[in-house]
Amino acid sequence: MVALRDRDTLYIGIDGGGSKCRASIVDADNYVLGTGVAGPANPLHGYAQTIDSIARSAALALADARLSPEILGDLVAGVGLAGVNMPRLYNEMASWAHPFKKMYLTTDQHSACLGAHRGGDGAVIIAGTGSVGYAWVNGKSTLLGGHGFPHGDKGSGAWMGMEAVKYLLMALDGLAPESRLKGELLKALDASDANEVFEKIGGKSSSHYARLAVPVIECAEANDAVAVAIVRDGASYISDLAGKLLELRPPRLSMIGGLAPRLRQWLAPQVVERLAEPQDAPEIGCVYFARQCLAKEARDEARDAKSVPESAGSKALYG
Repeated sequence: MVALRDRDTLYIGIDGGGSKCRASIVDADNYVLGTGVAGPANPLHGYAQTIDSIARSAALALADARLSPEILGDLVAGVGLAGVNMPRLYNEMASWAHPFKKMYLTTDQHSACLGAHRGGDGAVIIAGTGSVGYAWVNGKSTLLGGHGFPHGDKGSGAWMGMEAVKYLLMALDGLAPESRLKGELLKALDASDANEVFEKIGGKSSSHYARLAVPVIECAEANDAVAVAIVRDGASYISDLAGKLLELRPPRLSMIGGLAPRLRQWLAPQVVERLAEPQDAPEIGCVYFARQCLAKEARDEARDAKSVPESAGSKALYG
């Protein structure tokens, strides 16, 4: 395994959400040395699961980079997590006795935005398991949506899956029209009637519903009327989010997440023409965040040192 030299500083960016946790180890030149992916890491759905996924993804990233497991304690971690926009969850995660040299915690929206715009100002729409709009402009953050499944996250994979299940149950009762989507959903759920459908989806997580977005999108692309209506409704909401974000005049707007590539064609034309490709992945945005925090700490220390009177400084230095 590769040994870490004393003069090297390595960062690990960790992006955790409702479906998975992805970690990448990055050197001083922004070169990705190794990556690991583990399970869900949203503290809203479980603190123990979150820290386990962080630890597992970090261990896998070290193995992928051919670095010794002991180096974990030398890594500076930037961690962007879903759910930590809630103060209680932020405080809970910030109090974790983490295994890293340093850990800087932020929301997954902020780290994704930093990644998409290479550490600079901009706005992002995240369309994956959940959905949210976020902007970072002139040091001010703006969050739109992101209220969580099932009462929010319209236009997301989980929302599409939920809307599809609502339709399916009505169709099975003869209260909604027949469609290609009905058959594809029954196939995806390996079910034949309403009772079996409920057994497969009752009490399931957002990531479980998000998997049903695939047949919805595929049927919409095949011009199934029911699927088209669902996708258009979700895309209209995402377009509205984009419009509100653009009112803040961000220099760039990107859309990221598992649904982003296939949802793009359904968005309003004026939104599509403003979209720019994300420059880096969310976990690299976590690294940018950690670097920014370290730089701020250095500036604060330098300022504090300058504010100490010379006599006091001399006394501290020479005793």
